[in-house]
Amino acid sequence: MRFEDIKLVNGFWLAAVLIVFYFWAFRKLKKDSEKFAESGLLENLTPDISYRKRKIKIILIFFVMVFFIFSLMRPQWGGKWEEVKRKGLDILIAIDTSKSMLSEDVKPNRLERSKLAVKDLIKKIKGDRLGLIAFSGVAFLQCPLTIDYNGFVISLDDLNINSIPKGSTSLASAIDEAVKSYEGGVNKYKILILITDGEGHVGDPVKAAEKAKKNGIKIFTIGIGDKEGDLIPFIDETGKRGYLKDKKGRFVKSRLNEGVLKKIAAITGGGYVKATGIEFGLDLIYENKLSKMEKRQFDTKLTRRYEEKFQIPLFIAFLLLIAETFIREKK
Repeated sequence: MRFEDIKLVNGFWLAAVLIVFYFWAFRKLKKDSEKFAESGLLENLTPDISYRKRKIKIILIFFVMVFFIFSLMRPQWGGKWEEVKRKGLDILIAIDTSKSMLSEDVKPNRLERSKLAVKDLIKKIKGDRLGLIAFSGVAFLQCPLTIDYNGFVISLDDLNINSIPKGSTSLASAIDEAVKSYEGGVNKYKILILITDGEGHVGDPVKAAEKAKKNGIKIFTIGIGDKEGDLIPFIDETGKRGYLKDKKGRFVKSRLNEGVLKKIAAITGGGYVKATGIEFGLDLIYENKLSKMEKRQFDTKLTRRYEEKFQIPLFIAFLLLIAETFIREKK
């Protein structure tokens, strides 16, 4: 036998506390009654009251709670072995970690908003393998393709502007890193999602996108930021907040470059979405595109499918509750 929700075993502590309270209240009532008369005389004054039946009612209520908690824990046993086939896509998510991602035109800032959107996406996907690439001037595979979504989230949380020491933004390096990660295998089921403001890119992202297309990789791009641009905040060594300046002392503004992102997506047959504070775009890409694509079968394994037996303790609890209502405290 196994329990699906074993954590609810702590509910037995509540049942124990309640039964102790019932017996304490029962004893207190009896002691308060004895202040008016001796025990022998008290039985003559209240001949119709059965203290024994009161105890039985308390015990029945306790067992009602016990069996109800057993039911909530969802006991399972028996069942049969089934062959389960897991299908899904390989999805690499590349997130820009350059300083421009600290701009706050999207709250709380571009980088943190991107991480929150990826976490929301994880709640929707089923069976797909996820991988994470961090990039700025160069790219690095932060988390290889995996179905361990908890491990993926740990890697995602570690992402910050110091993840890649080299500055600027190289979309080409992010795409090349994805091609290298997908090296070998069938030329389909491969997805790359680029999340960036697309500004200040080095290298040739168009050439990299053409290479990705040859390797069967579809690239979906999400542009985050405003075309008008926003200042780039930072905290100096003294802990004082300021804004990034160029060598001439002028404030640096980071602007969204949609043109290159649309071109990359078009070359590989993917798509482009502009992120906003309300709708980031990852959900739209997954629901309208990725969820409808052909899935790859990763593996097949035998899984024990247990039968739910919560009905048995629930039925016993129901019978005991009915029995308790028929027991009257009068003799």
